[in-house]
Amino acid sequence: MMRWDLFFRTCNSKAMAISKEAKSLGMSWEKEYGYSQAVKVDNTIYVSGQVSHDDKGNIVGLQNMELQMRQAYANVEKVLAQYGATMDSIVDEILFVTDMDAAFAARVKCRQEVFSGNPVLASTIVQVQRLAFPELMVEIRCICKL
Repeated sequence: MMRWDLFFRTCNSKAMAISKEAKSLGMSWEKEYGYSQAVKVDNTIYVSGQVSHDDKGNIVGLQNMELQMRQAYANVEKVLAQYGATMDSIVDEILFVTDMDAAFAARVKCRQEVFSGNPVLASTIVQVQRLAFPELMVEIRCICKL
């Protein structure tokens, strides 16, 4: 279902197009599946789910939740840097994981490295049966404010 509020705003009964700035990590699947790694509207950045792949698209950290989580956060950081934003700009994150216990253990280790100090953000973690590729264990989606 299309979210019309993302495409139009009403001002004095006239619809105005919203300006959107999209960013890419240069992965082949971006074009193949037709999406952007992130889209900026006004002062908000919507980051698509980031997974554990390197710059060539290879999965990093097979069967290792901690390594996959670190790489997924590194990819979030790369996308945000294209807008001049940092991890501290994140106001909301959703982690999709295939193993909740492994994710909580990895998160404890990764959190202080990824965020400076004690981050203030809304966070949700959801266990799923599978992600886009069977080797993936974590996907991180977030919303940032500039």
